[in-house]
Amino acid sequence: MKKKLLICFLLLQGAVYGQNIHEAFKPGEWLKFRIHYGFLNASYATLHVKTDSVQDTPVYHVVGRGKTTGFASIFFKVDDTYESYFDMEDGKPYRFIRKIDEGGYTKDIEINFDYQKKQALLDDKKNDKKFNFSLQNNIQDLVSGFYYLRNNYRPEDLEIGKSIQLNMLYDDDGIFKFRLKFLGKEILRTKFGKVECLMFRPYVQAGRVFKEQESLTLWVSNDLNLIPIRIKADLAVGSLKADLDGYNGLKHQFKIIMD
Repeated sequence: MKKKLLICFLLLQGAVYGQNIHEAFKPGEWLKFRIHYGFLNASYATLHVKTDSVQDTPVYHVVGRGKTTGFASIFFKVDDTYESYFDMEDGKPYRFIRKIDEGGYTKDIEINFDYQKKQALLDDKKNDKKFNFSLQNNIQDLVSGFYYLRNNYRPEDLEIGKSIQLNMLYDDDGIFKFRLKFLGKEILRTKFGKVECLMFRPYVQAGRVFKEQESLTLWVSNDLNLIPIRIKADLAVGSLKADLDGYNGLKHQFKIIMD
């Protein structure tokens, strides 16, 4: 359940500005989300933008972490880390790391993208297995996809009921098409004040975690930052809600509607 949460923040954030007209983020951006499962304050998740280099190429290095806290950790402990190194100019990923421990279910995966060979090498370190995937156009990992979409879609390009698609690779299941449907705009009350949001519905796999394909809803700030404000999910058992709880280092002013 919890692993889907961070994935949702990374993937569902999508839809919004750009065609490289501006950047929605900068190094130092830090976002914190408070996650509720039923009446429990189940966990926190953070996203932090840094800078680094891969083979002398300057890159953004983003670290995403999720962890259960307090009473919830007695029932289900989660300690997840996601990292991505992606190009500062066009957003293409060079390296992706996924280390998770969710109630004893663990994964330790690293993906390296080789654009000269047009291949992605996935190293499953836990099971000592390696997989090769042919690179497709606009390929992204879970983390780089979040930031790529923030810079490459504009609100005026969105149509209510229409979906955005993006090729994603994050696991040995291979490349899949991520789909996100635009639902319109809505004003939410948050701990920071009223925020006008763009509202989206992602398509997820129904089954063990989610009740049906359209079980998730995401609200994204309708400003130049395009940060996730809220996500709600109807799960196979219970429901989940996550809200933006803190932020720092935004590139643009956070747009709050004053009463």
